[in-house]
Amino acid sequence: MTELVGEHHARITHVLETHLHNDYVTSGLELARATGAVYVVPAGEDVGYPACRVSDGDVIDAGGYELRVIHTPGHTREHVSYALEDGSGRIVGAFTGGSMLFDSTGRTDLLGDDHTHALTVDQYKSVRRLAAKLPAEAEVYPTHGFGSFCSATAVGRDSSTVGEQRQVNPALTQDEATFVNELLANLSAYPAYYAHMGVINRDGPAPVDLSEPAAVDPAELRRRIEAGEWVVDLRNRTAFAAGHLSGSIGFELSDSFVTYLGWLYAWGAPLTLIGEDSAQIAAAKRELVRIGVDHVRGAASGAIDKLAGALPLRSYRVADFATLAAEIDRDTVTILDVRRDDEFQESHLPKAVNIPVHELSGRLNELPAGEVWVHCASGYRASVAASILDSHDRVAVLVDDEFTTAEKLGLTR
Repeated sequence: MTELVGEHHARITHVLETHLHNDYVTSGLELARATGAVYVVPAGEDVGYPACRVSDGDVIDAGGYELRVIHTPGHTREHVSYALEDGSGRIVGAFTGGSMLFDSTGRTDLLGDDHTHALTVDQYKSVRRLAAKLPAEAEVYPTHGFGSFCSATAVGRDSSTVGEQRQVNPALTQDEATFVNELLANLSAYPAYYAHMGVINRDGPAPVDLSEPAAVDPAELRRRIEAGEWVVDLRNRTAFAAGHLSGSIGFELSDSFVTYLGWLYAWGAPLTLIGEDSAQIAAAKRELVRIGVDHVRGAASGAIDKLAGALPLRSYRVADFATLAAEIDRDTVTILDVRRDDEFQESHLPKAVNIPVHELSGRLNELPAGEVWVHCASGYRASVAASILDSHDRVAVLVDDEFTTAEKLGLTR
C-alpha cells in the first residue's frame, strides 16, 4: 500500500473503518501507525488504542473531497458508512462496509442470537436510509463481496451504483417483514474463527510478523504428528492424495485456504506447515496473519518423500462424478457430502450422508465402515475432509469435481 502511494506521489492522511470486522484482522491500525495517518473508527464500543471516533453527521476533510459519516447499524451496532463528496459537494460514491452490498446486505447474526432480529430490522432501515440519501449515480463500495461469509447471501457482481441497487437489493425491493424473515431463514454457518476477530480488532492487533518459520526436520515432523499437533500440508490436493505424511492434514494453498483452515483449526494450537518451497510457506503465513494465527511453530519444505524420512507415505484415490456414477450402486460405497446444510437441502445425491466439513472430526462415528467417497461443490472442502478421514485410517476417495457435473449426470435430486 505505501509503495503504491509513493508511486502516485500521494500521502495517506486517514485510515477509515466502517465497523469492527469479524472476518479478518484489520490492517488499518498498523497502516495508520506506519504512515502517521489518523485512524478513524465508529463511536460506540471501547477500543484499546487511540483513534478518532466518528458519529452520524460528522465530516472528515480529506483535502479535495470530504467523507460524510452515516450511521448504518445492522451488520454491527456501531456500523457506519461514508458518503464520498467531491470538491463541489456532489456525492460520487459511498463506502458502505457491511451495510448495502451488491444485491445483498451484510449478515446480522455475528453478535449472537439475542441480537440478530433487532439488527436485521436495523439493517433494513439502514440500507433504505442510504438509498434515500445517496444519488442514483453514486458508486457503491462495500467491504464484503462475493465469497465472504459476512454477506447474508451470495453475490456475483463486482461493481454497482445506488440506482442499480434500488432495483435489485432485497432491502429496497421487499417490505420489512419479508426482508427480515427471508434474511433470517437464509443465514448459514460461518467460520469458527470469527469469534476471535472482533476481540482482536477491538483490543488492537499486534504488529504483523512475517518472519520465516523455524525449519523442522523429518524426525521432528513425525514427533509433532504423533503428539497430535496440527501439521498442515499446503500442496495441491491431488499431490497430497498421491503421497503425504500419515497424520498430516491437507489444506491446499488457494483462495479457500484461510477460510477453511481458520474454521477447522483448534484456536491457539501448535501449527506446523509443509510446503513445496519457502515461497509457499511465506504465502501461507501471510494469509494466516489475516485471521490472527500469528505463531506458526515451524515449517518444512521440499520433496515430500524426503520429508517422510524412512517412513512410508500414505495415499488415497482421486476420482470424478462420472467415475462415482459407475460405482454408486455398490453396497460398500458410502457417499459423504461435506457441503453446508443449506447447500445439501437445495440439491444432493440420494445416497449421500451430509456432514459439513467443519463438523466432520466430531462426527466420524456416524459414517459406516468401508470406503467413503467424499465430495463438496468444487473439490476443496472434500479434499480437506478426505485428508481428515485418511488421518483416522479411513479409506477415502476424493471426488475432485464440480457438483454441477453431478447434476448434469442426473445423479442428484
